[in-house]
Amino acid sequence: MLEDANVMVFSLNDFADHPVIEEDGETFFENALKKAKTISDAIGETVLADDSGLEVDYLGGKPGVRSSRYSGDDATDDTNIAKLLYQLNGVSAENRGASFRCVLVLYSPDGWFESFEGSLRGLISEEPIGNGGFGYDPVFFMPEKGVTVAQLPAEIKNRISHRAEAVKKLKKWLQNEMIPLRNN
Repeated sequence: MLEDANVMVFSLNDFADHPVIEEDGETFFENALKKAKTISDAIGETVLADDSGLEVDYLGGKPGVRSSRYSGDDATDDTNIAKLLYQLNGVSAENRGASFRCVLVLYSPDGWFESFEGSLRGLISEEPIGNGGFGYDPVFFMPEKGVTVAQLPAEIKNRISHRAEAVKKLKKWLQNEMIPLRNN
């Protein structure tokens, strides 16, 4: 997603010794900021980190920041989906609205940071459909497309997803601000 952003991108896997970060924030922003700051402090470089998840209207925004651990500490995609569908059992389609949300934080070693958000609206289906993607993709139905996210080809998902929207905002900001990032 960042290949045309004119920045050098490294994975966390490119750095041998880095701290393990507990995602204990109350918001996606808090978790993304904590990850970006912790890694930036450890490696001395500008870092981009994200936190994302699913927010279901009927459940008051849950699973939210606990999306990946919704069914417990040993959660899997299947157990998380099973719990979600159990909690929505009997809830009508018009009350199954949901959003995928993503928050990116770009953090510099001098303490400066900027954040970017993206979201994707849809409905939670009554059963999983499709084999693509991961997480809640098989139950996130997009009425305007007539499919779940798990049924979308990767290139389309990577163009319209909550993460793609946040990355588009980041790229636009990078083009407009022309800040001197390290390693670009």
